Amino acid sequence: MDNIKRVCSFLDEAQTYYLATVEGNQPRVRAFGTALLYSGRLYIQTGKVKEVSKQISANPKVEICAFKDGKWLRIAGELVNDDDRDVKVAMLEKMPSLKAMYDPDDGNMQMLYFKNATATFSSFTEAPETINF
Repeated sequence: MDNIKRVCSFLDEAQTYYLATVEGNQPRVRAFGTALLYSGRLYIQTGKVKEVSKQISANPKVEICAFKDGKWLRIAGELVNDDDRDVKVAMLEKMPSLKAMYDPDDGNMQMLYFKNATATFSSFTEAPETINF
């Protein structure tokens, strides 16, 4: 559990990470900033009406890359949809700025958690460190 906390903390401290999906045979990358550790799972959040949601639904295998202080974190895994209202509320409590765009009952707010994930911490000066969750 401490390892997944470290992964989430890195994402929180970096503030922005880049999520890569696939649309057909075309990679798609965009900036994200949502991360939540809830019930031992690492969650991200988006809107169901967005293209990224459709891409994840078609192919749940994604990668994330975040960078801070000369180190970067890559997470590869599958995203699983979770419509549990409690996890949506927890994300909105952690990131109140999202309340201007999302509500747990709006039918649009989407919570996704990582399954079969591998997180790799890297830098130019240290050996990579890999964590599976």
